[in-house]
Amino acid sequence: MPDQEQIAFTIISSVGSATSSYIEAIRRAKAGDFEGAERLMNKGTESFLTGHKAHAKLLTQEAGGSDSPMTLLLVHAEDQLMNASAFKTLAQEFIDVYQKMEALESGSSVRAI
Repeated sequence: MPDQEQIAFTIISSVGSATSSYIEAIRRAKAGDFEGAERLMNKGTESFLTGHKAHAKLLTQEAGGSDSPMTLLLVHAEDQLMNASAFKTLAQEFIDVYQKMEALESGSSVRAI
């Protein structure tokens, strides 16, 4: 099913970009650039949503009775989607920790992203 392959590649590409943004957001937060970290988290979320919408398209097709053979490519896409979701959660946690560390070091209050 070529359409399924294209959707799987869309998922992989989109959530791969999201993961990269989340990792870079952690690096920015570590350097004290919390505004940059926030921009990267938002960019990552946009990319993630593109992949999530592609995934939802596959689910909708299958729910509508379309045959959806399980392929290694699709399994990989699903794995990358789940990993990106986990990276987002971890990135937000790291950013929060870096914000609290900076606030403690400077004696200021913490602003959540």
